[in-house]
Amino acid sequence: MEPENERLRTPRAAGLAGTVFALLLAAAIVLVRIALPTGDIADAPVAPNMRWAVRVALEILPFAGIFFLWFMGALRAHVGDAEDRFVATVFLGSGLVFVATMFAAGAAAGTVVNEGPSTFGRDFSYTMMTTYALRMAAVFVFTTSTIGHRLRVFPRPLAFLGYLVGLVLLVMGSGLPWTELVFPFWALVVSVHLLRFGLRAPSRAADAA
Repeated sequence: MEPENERLRTPRAAGLAGTVFALLLAAAIVLVRIALPTGDIADAPVAPNMRWAVRVALEILPFAGIFFLWFMGALRAHVGDAEDRFVATVFLGSGLVFVATMFAAGAAAGTVVNEGPSTFGRDFSYTMMTTYALRMAAVFVFTTSTIGHRLRVFPRPLAFLGYLVGLVLLVMGSGLPWTELVFPFWALVVSVHLLRFGLRAPSRAADAA
């Protein structure tokens, strides 16, 4: 009986973790964007009087990654053995690679703030975040939405929202300023849904669809 009770509590854990992750990541993105001129961050110097914003964003980033891992783990704990092995592997791998690339981008960005202007650090950080981290975020959104749709643990509009968000991140992640905010927005929408309604029990009947 106790394992079932633990299983029933995981949607609330995922909802809380996802909400904190979404708010922290969105705050970090906004801080970096306001600290730099609009346009390509890779070509924009950090204004001396705005370096505090980048420092705060870099302090926030590790905590965002921690709560993202909790969010991902709580979702897996609820879905459990009902997951398709292939999709579940992509789900887990894309989430872990997203966190790793986000941390690498943050570490590279720290060299720009702490050691003065660094073209390499700025370019490396921008490439890691927009070319790799956002693409991995897109894969994570796609696979999460696929699992939710196939197992019928997400309502259909929420799953379709995930496909749209994943497509935006995949196609326009590096070309349009502020596009990166759609990922924390999606995480927040999913988390609010989990807090309000929870998740329906996974259904293997969806595999036939």
